[in-house]
Amino acid sequence: MTWTLQEAINRTGVLKEGHFLLSSGRHSNRYMQCALLLMHPSDAEETGRALADRFRDLSVDIVVGPALGGVIIAHETARALGVPCLFAERREGVMTLRRGFSVKPGQKVLVVEDVVTTGGSVKEVIALLEETGAEILAVGSIIDRTGGNNPFPVRYEALMSVEIESWTPEECPLCKQGIPAEKPGSRTSKK
Repeated sequence: MTWTLQEAINRTGVLKEGHFLLSSGRHSNRYMQCALLLMHPSDAEETGRALADRFRDLSVDIVVGPALGGVIIAHETARALGVPCLFAERREGVMTLRRGFSVKPGQKVLVVEDVVTTGGSVKEVIALLEETGAEILAVGSIIDRTGGNNPFPVRYEALMSVEIESWTPEECPLCKQGIPAEKPGSRTSKK
């Protein structure tokens, strides 16, 4: 059987149903937990290869992903492209390069994330990398939840677009039913 992202997502149970508090502060009845896909090395490798294929037309020097969701997919994408990978992480709420990681001025960077909804983490990584003098070539993700709106100042491509409805806490029908919300992501809500 030929590997497909949709089959792998279905098999690994990535799409969750319930009442979720998203990192944006909004609420939703569905959530994409790509960690369940990426925990399987063969699926992570195939997903990274598929994402790398979208950017083979670029001369990428390095792939960078935001911790935590972007770490594995950035690594697998970098491996498929044959370039180094590093990740940015928050320290006291600010996205930083740690662990001896550095980006040199002029290095051409592909930023990779698992799921992009508002693009907040990726925008923080882009700002951090621009401070180093790096050239941001593009952004890639496994899942695009933007509704087709590129939130970045560079090319953006995803392997799959998924529409998931969300609401403010005040308009959330699940809150009105008294159903408790679960916080599934890796980032603390700012709202």
